[in-house]
Amino acid sequence: MSRSSAALTINDQDLTITGKPAELIRLIPGLPWFFRRGYVQGVFWALMICLTSVTNDVLMRFMGQGLHPLEIVFFRFFFSMISVLPFMIPSGLALFKTSRPSQHFVRALVGAGAIVACCYSVNLMPLSENTTIMFAEPLFVLPLAVIFLRENVDSGRWIATIFGFIGLLIIVQPGTETFQTVALFPITAAFLFALSNIISKIMVSREHTLTMLFYFGVGTTLVAAFTLPWVWKMPTMNELFFLALLGIGANMIQVCLFRAFAATDASALMPFRYTELLFSATIGFLLFSEIPRLWILAGGSLIIASNFYITWREINKEKRV
Repeated sequence: MSRSSAALTINDQDLTITGKPAELIRLIPGLPWFFRRGYVQGVFWALMICLTSVTNDVLMRFMGQGLHPLEIVFFRFFFSMISVLPFMIPSGLALFKTSRPSQHFVRALVGAGAIVACCYSVNLMPLSENTTIMFAEPLFVLPLAVIFLRENVDSGRWIATIFGFIGLLIIVQPGTETFQTVALFPITAAFLFALSNIISKIMVSREHTLTMLFYFGVGTTLVAAFTLPWVWKMPTMNELFFLALLGIGANMIQVCLFRAFAATDASALMPFRYTELLFSATIGFLLFSEIPRLWILAGGSLIIASNFYITWREINKEKRV
């Protein structure tokens, strides 16, 4: 049976999405394959996460040539919030109800800080260096999980995390002439993204995904709006178009993440997140003539190796349970 004919016979149990969306997906030849459960489909969505993330970085960098980073962040959140509404309105008021407004506010505040730091960093640093430092995010998750989630962490994970932070120090090189204060922006972004993930993990069992996306967009838009009187410049129609793409891309990262996890085990996809470095290095070279420096590669290798080791230990732990 060919792939096209298999797509015609696919049923709701085969798809990672059901209901009316599944009916619409079946109407387009070949499209159902991407929404089936399977390792290859999971890898596809994982690669799309990396590509969309790098594309958003490039958009923020290009927008930064004419607009202030804080204004870019505002529109990113605004269009992100607007693009969620069409998926929520058909359900009436159900998805707009929440019993955790304070947690939504804290998550939005942390997320806004993360994106502001990220927007500044992509406009001040080479893309590959920014992406490499941002890989430190999982390293921050471990101590935060111990503090906020009371998780027990074995010695192996602590050792791997320490080696990862050594890699981060190699990149940043504090106390030397090559130390650049701009490196503090992606480090701050990585820390705040990790903290946002911890808050999300606390909330996700009691809140619908769309509810979390919507209130994150509302909260971050309001937070970013407070900065507009000091940085406002009326965007052109072309700029508004690309800012809208930026907001949609922000939600697409989440959608691709959900589809990837629905297709296969999350642990099996972790190694593919590092293709983002390949994408950013390639695009940085082609568009901005950026070449990664030697110590960036050395430090990045330690960070990636430590994250691989932590993932490998977690996979083996799950197999033993």
